[in-house]
Order: sequence, then structure tokens, then C-alpha cells
Amino acid sequence: MTDATAPRRRTGRWIAVLVVVVVLLAGAIVAAEFIARSVVTSTVRSLVVKNVGLPDDQNVDVSVAGLVLPQLLRGRLDEVAVSSNDVTLGPITGDVRVDLRGVPVSGDAAADGGVASVRLDQDQLKALLAEVPDLPASTVTVAAPDVKLETSLSLFGIAIPVGVGVTPGAASGDLTLTPSSFQVGGNAIDADTLRGQFGGVADSVLKTTSLCIADRLPKGLTLTSATVQGQDLVATFDVAGGILNDPSLQSDGTCG
Repeated sequence: MTDATAPRRRTGRWIAVLVVVVVLLAGAIVAAEFIARSVVTSTVRSLVVKNVGLPDDQNVDVSVAGLVLPQLLRGRLDEVAVSSNDVTLGPITGDVRVDLRGVPVSGDAAADGGVASVRLDQDQLKALLAEVPDLPASTVTVAAPDVKLETSLSLFGIAIPVGVGVTPGAASGDLTLTPSSFQVGGNAIDADTLRGQFGGVADSVLKTTSLCIADRLPKGLTLTSATVQGQDLVATFDVAGGILNDPSLQSDGTCG
């Protein structure tokens, strides 16, 4: 009886030891993953604060998709998202989010690319549009799907108030504002009627307005779209992967 039960007891002890080892190993892996994620997100945050020139106490959120340890072993992070509020990029100040793909662990290689978005509230948009000559930026209001502004046209020497709705967009990296609706005396009219009433004077409110921002942003950022979402304008940029390691893409672009 004793001889028969001894092997079973030894087998039971080995199973118990194996279970303990597996539990400890799993705990170690979880701990290592937690530490790795903490180090990666902290490092990315420090680099963003330093390279963008943000205050040391700027609230910057960093997230890495998936398990970090396997990605570190491969040498690239699949997806990294960085977001922060009230960030200034050249002439634009707003809430920023950047999503990069294939981010190298070492600093001497390019990422696969990514996208960035900047969300501007009404006051931030006014500050940006104040750089457009002759645009009445102080009258700007934002309400989806367009941006509204108030101006005036002269008819027989009398200034007639005109409301203009403009649709934001992007062309060749420039921010564009394309007139889409008009109001005169509280009545909605179309472009042809406006031109019929004011003649060539109406040209100033019928043309698309462009604002080049490329000369104040890194070459690695290209404006691809601008849309009104609720009461904010959201500008979206294509991010070149080489912006991480190519000085030429980190320098300011050019206009014209």
C-alpha cells in the first residue's frame, strides 16, 4: 500500500511545483509587460515634450496598441498614439492627436507613416484666420457643416451686410475656405443672385480663400483635409514616417 502510493505522491508534488512555476512565470511576464509599457510610454512622452517644445508639465497621453514586449523584440511598435490639448504647431493651436504606424524602437530609422489631427475651437480658429488678409475673422462662428462669417458689400455707396457660409477644405497642403451659402437682409440667396445684385463687387466673397501654413510646419506634415465637426474645425495631416529621423522633414516647409 505504501509502495504503491509513493509514486503518486511524488507525481502530485511535481504537478504542484509545475503549477507554482507556471504561475510565477506568468506573473513575471505580466510584470515585465507592465514595466516595458511604462518605460516605452514615458520615453515617448519625454521625446514629444522635448522635440515639440512643450512645457515639462504638459499633459501628454501616450498609448501603444497590443502587447509591448513582443513588439520590442521585433524592433518596431505596431501603433503608437500621442495626444495632448492646447498644443501649438506653427500658426495652429489646438488639441492634437498623432497616430504612427511601425515606429522603430531605435531612433535611427523611419516609421511607416501616420496621421495627425488638430481640433480647433471657435476662438482658436479665429486666431488662425486672422492671418488671412481682408477676412473678417472676428465675425467667425463655427457650426457644422460650415464656418460662418459676416462681411459687407457696397451698393451705390451703401454698405450692405452679407452673411457667408464657407466650407473648409485642403488643397496642395493649404487650408481652403470655399463659399457655399449667402444671406442678404436675412434672406438666403445663391451665388448667381448675389452676383446679379452686386456685380463684380461680389467677387470678394465668391472666391475660394487659401491660407498656406506649410512654411510654418515641418515638411513631414501635409494638410490633407479640414472639416467642421460640431463647433470645432478638425484639420487632418499626413505624417511622413521619416519625420522621426530625417532632419529635412523636420525643418519647415515652403509656400508657393
